[in-house]
Amino acid sequence: MPRYLMIVDYQAGTDETPGGMAGWKPEEVQGHMSYYEALNKALTESGELVHVEALTPPDQAFVVTSDGTDRTVTDGPFQEFKEWVAGYMIIDAETEERALEIAGLYSAAPGPGGRAIEQPIQVRRMYHGTDGSSVDDTIAFGEASIE
Repeated sequence: MPRYLMIVDYQAGTDETPGGMAGWKPEEVQGHMSYYEALNKALTESGELVHVEALTPPDQAFVVTSDGTDRTVTDGPFQEFKEWVAGYMIIDAETEERALEIAGLYSAAPGPGGRAIEQPIQVRRMYHGTDGSSVDDTIAFGEASIE
């Protein structure tokens, strides 16, 4: 079954609350989180949700480069706030259309006043080899492709 990565960042969608969620009423934050919990539970029960994670803020992140011998570690990344990845979901979906439908469900999470915030969700199909193996199994042999 095709697997999709859905990336959530800090773009506000239609929410114009100064400070984002920090400016929401406690019951609005609870409603938002409860929506995600219910959606994640339903997708887990249907066998479509493989994994979901929220990430720490970028000020707790590192960038690592290496020439194979020496490693350099720096603080970062330091892109604009709206570009920070807040979390991700890995979804098994029968079709691309179903993956896009699921992304729409995540985008519709409620915000202030219970209105859908229309948060942008990036959807990317995960890369697999011609035989369905992961990219780790196929890259060394030059047989990987997206199907």
